[in-house]
Amino acid sequence: MNWADPRLSGRERQVLVAWLLGDSKGAASRELYVSSSTVMTHIARIRDKYAAVGRPAPTKAALLARALQDGLVTLDQF
Repeated sequence: MNWADPRLSGRERQVLVAWLLGDSKGAASRELYVSSSTVMTHIARIRDKYAAVGRPAPTKAALLARALQDGLVTLDQF
C-alpha cells in the first residue's frame, strides 16, 4: 500500500528507531548521546508529522506500526 510520507529527517528516523528498539527514551538518549528531553522533542515532532499526513500515531505502538509500514524497522529486529 502507498502511505503518505511524513518526510522525517534523518535524525528523526534515527531517534524513532533507537526509541522503538530500546527500552525507553532514556536508553535512546544514551545510545544517541543526547538528552532525554531531546528524544522527547523529536518524538513529538515525529507524531506531528504523521498526524499532518493523516496517519496519526499517538502511542508507541502506533509509531511502531508506522515505522513498519514505512520500512524503518522490521519485525526481525524485535
